[in-house]
Amino acid sequence: MSDVGAPTLDQLQVLLCVYETGSFAAAARRLGRATSAISYAIDQLEFLLGVTLFERVGTRKPQLTDAGRAVLAEARLIGHGVDVLRARVRSLKQGLEAEVSVAVDVMLPTARLVDALQAFQTAFPAIPLRLHVEALGGITQHVLEKAAVIGVSGPLDLNVEGLDRRHLGMVRLIPVAAPFHPLARTGRHAPGEARQHVQLVLTDRSPLTEGRDFGVIGMKSWRLADLGSKHALLLAGIGWGAMPEFMVRGDLDAGRLVRLDLPDWKDAHYEFNAIWRTDTPPGPAANWLIERFAMQVEGAGHQD
Repeated sequence: MSDVGAPTLDQLQVLLCVYETGSFAAAARRLGRATSAISYAIDQLEFLLGVTLFERVGTRKPQLTDAGRAVLAEARLIGHGVDVLRARVRSLKQGLEAEVSVAVDVMLPTARLVDALQAFQTAFPAIPLRLHVEALGGITQHVLEKAAVIGVSGPLDLNVEGLDRRHLGMVRLIPVAAPFHPLARTGRHAPGEARQHVQLVLTDRSPLTEGRDFGVIGMKSWRLADLGSKHALLLAGIGWGAMPEFMVRGDLDAGRLVRLDLPDWKDAHYEFNAIWRTDTPPGPAANWLIERFAMQVEGAGHQD
């Protein structure tokens, strides 16, 4: 089997242009070349690849062969890759980051995250983004270890040296249980009654707050590292626990969960902060993302 030659980027661009315009003459006009030069480029491409790309006989305009359609698909991918490369280089020349990595708290409302990332993609289409979703101290750990340049962290009540922060709003935490759970009966419960039932608690997978409890009042507790698992167990009636109000609003409306009236429970708010290392501050694109999160709070006035 004969070797396949290496086509040039220009030859692939000519192939794309002929297909898009529908003729060699139209491609020549778009590219500002002679029709003979376009025909020569396609002839050379066919020679290098060893396949016929266009049927030229018995048709008013060139029609792609099966091989031509396959080559065209690859040419499009290569062309897109070159466009991405050029955009990345332009971004680098403008002083923008080659990549932005961000770690966000699992409690952050999904609508806020989607809004920020959609806007980021529009503003910086050439910059790839790496997203980590963690709980509690996991966000701070990612930032400290430089796995993320910025984090959207929940409250830690820790004085972590080397970090700067900016407030980004909060969510309300409310105690809930399945409607058939003993604590879900109507009326206010006696002080201490919730302590007798299993409390489902989100635990920290990082060493930053190892051994510390957040909002735990029950004598019996199950510790879970995943908020989705906690939600599923609450719906199953395995225990009671605090959840972000926005996350269980639909369950409350549908009767799948009930808000508990517990004298032991104080109103709780889970505050968010943008955090970053002081020795490696965020670049322009990462700073833009922080500002987007801050604008959400200012625009809503805002508590989820």
